[in-house]
Amino acid sequence: MYNKGTIIPGLIIFVLIVMSPVLYNGLKAGSVPKPEPPPGGEKQCVLPVSEMRDKHMQLLNEWRDEVLRDDERVTVVADGKQYRKGLQLACMQCHTNKEKFCDSCHEYASVKPYCWDCHLTPAQQKAALKKETH
Repeated sequence: MYNKGTIIPGLIIFVLIVMSPVLYNGLKAGSVPKPEPPPGGEKQCVLPVSEMRDKHMQLLNEWRDEVLRDDERVTVVADGKQYRKGLQLACMQCHTNKEKFCDSCHEYASVKPYCWDCHLTPAQQKAALKKETH
């Protein structure tokens, strides 16, 4: 009446197909990247490291809105040091190598941020300045 002979093997095959990526990888996600620390030896960031890992995109979106809509360009951190708001003005001043810092984690997480649609890396900025002067 219920065709047990075909339903049960069909369910087993379905579960195996759905589980095949998990079984193939052996429940391993790969090694977590360790982004390169800033070459200048900076120990302090705008927020603590754990918050920056979790919330850097929200922070950058807030900064974007505040800078573009409210013309508010300076932020102050707990130790009193002022940072100018912006990916290139704050972040890329210390984290100069996009490939070793940003890309290592974004590729691991399979995230494609849209920041680089408009912003240039420090290396791209130097090349653009060089091109302008020639």
